Amino acid sequence: MTTKERNTKLSAAEAVAGDRDLIKALMKEALQEVLEGEMTEFLGASSGERTEARSGYRAGYYGRSLVTRIGKLELRIPRDRGGEFSTELFERYARSEKALVAALAEMYVQGVSTRKVKAITEELCGHSFSASSISAINKGLDESLAKFANRPLDEAYPYLILDARYERVRENGVIGHQAVLIAIGINGEGKRQVLAVEMANRESQSSWKDFLLRLKERGLSGVEFVVSDDHAGLKKAIAVVLTEAAWQRCYVHFLRNALDYLPRKADDDCLQELRWLYDRRDIQEAQRDLAAWVGKWQAKYPKLVDWVEANITETLTFYRLPRAHHKHLKSTNMLERLNEEIKRRTLVVRIFPNTESCLRLIRALCVETHETWLEDNRYLNMTFLAEQKKELLRLAA
Repeated sequence: MTTKERNTKLSAAEAVAGDRDLIKALMKEALQEVLEGEMTEFLGASSGERTEARSGYRAGYYGRSLVTRIGKLELRIPRDRGGEFSTELFERYARSEKALVAALAEMYVQGVSTRKVKAITEELCGHSFSASSISAINKGLDESLAKFANRPLDEAYPYLILDARYERVRENGVIGHQAVLIAIGINGEGKRQVLAVEMANRESQSSWKDFLLRLKERGLSGVEFVVSDDHAGLKKAIAVVLTEAAWQRCYVHFLRNALDYLPRKADDDCLQELRWLYDRRDIQEAQRDLAAWVGKWQAKYPKLVDWVEANITETLTFYRLPRAHHKHLKSTNMLERLNEEIKRRTLVVRIFPNTESCLRLIRALCVETHETWLEDNRYLNMTFLAEQKKELLRLAA
C-alpha cells in the first residue's frame, strides 16, 4: 500500500469518527432540549419566566445515561422543588434500544457474531456481555412486551390492516426466514393502534387463522373492513374468522402484480392510466373509466387486460367507504411504512440468534410507534363513517 493510499484511508476513518462525534453531540443537544421542554410544560413557565400560570420552580439537575446506537449519552435531567416531575423519554427510547443491544449481545455470546458486533455492544453499554447479563436485560423487556402483546382489546376497531414481513433467524444452527405477522387497527375515534405482532414459520392459512383467532380471544370486535395483499392463506383466514368484514386487496400490490402480464418494454401510460382509476370519486366513475381503459389496451396487451378484468373488483372495495377514507384504506401503505422502519432497525442485526430476540426487537419497535400514534391527533375522522351508516339505515327503512 502506498503512503498516499494509507493517508486516504486514515482521512476517511477520521472523517467517519468526526461525523459520529458530531451526530452524538447533536443528538445529545436535541434530547436535552426535549427534557427542558417537558419541564417547561410541567411547570407552565420557562426558566426565569414570571407568569401566573407557573405551578412550581426548578431545582437543578441530576445526571443520567441513555444508551443509544451511537454511544452512551450523558444527559442532565431537570428537577422541580416538589420532586414531582418525571420524563418518559428514557423508558420509551430505551425499550427498543435495549432490545437491539440484547439481540446483538446474544449473537456475540453464542459465537455467531463478529468483532464489530462485540465493539458495538461494548461501546453502547460500556462492558462485555455474559449470558446472565443478557438474561437480566431481557427480563424486564419481556415482561412489559408481554403485557402489550396480551392486553385486552376492549373497544371496536372498524378498520383492520394486515401484512407480514420476513426476517432471517438462526434456529438450531440453521439460518432461515421467519414471517412476522402484524395487525394495525383504527378505532372508533379514528386513532391507529398496533394490535398484534407475532412470529410464524411461514405465512399460511393456518398461521394467519391462529393469529386472527388470538386477536378475537383478546376482544377484537366491530371489524367492518380489512386491507391486505392477495396472499391466498391470508384471504382464506379473513373469510373464516372475520366473516362480517369486507375485504380490500391492496391496490399497490395489485399494480405490482400487473407487471407480470406486461412485456418489459411496455407502454408506461398503460399502468399509469390503470392507477388513476383509484383516484376517482366513486365506484361508478371508476367502472366507467375502467371500461374505457379496457377498450383502449385490449388489442395491445390482451393478457394484462384479461387478468385485470378478472381481479380488479377486489381492489375497488374501498369505494364503499366515506370518500375521506379512500386514500388511507385502499392500500396497506400505512403498515408498509411501519415495516420500513422495522427493516431499518433489524438490518443492524442481519441474522437474529433466535426467534425470541427477533420478536423482542420488533415488538419493542412497534410499541414505540403505537405510543406515538396514541399521542397524535386522530388519523381519520370517523364521523363520516357514522353518518354513512345512518344514511344506509335510513334508505333500508
